[in-house]
Amino acid sequence: MNFLGIGPWELILILVIALLVFGPRRLPEIGRALGRTIAEFRRMSQELAAEMAQELEAEPPQKAEEAEGASGEELAG
Repeated sequence: MNFLGIGPWELILILVIALLVFGPRRLPEIGRALGRTIAEFRRMSQELAAEMAQELEAEPPQKAEEAEGASGEELAG
């Protein structure tokens, strides 16, 4: 098991240090807050990806010649 480059022994060490720093009463509270934050971040990133995909599908890209249009012709002649 290797999660973000952290092995099982490193994870256990991090949990023990967190338990010593925050105590047994605050640790579940902090875990819930962290879980909510991660869930909110995932939801927002999925919404952003969906909006970007929708925008890309709604408007097809223009060719360079079409983007210049009449302005390129006016400058030339």
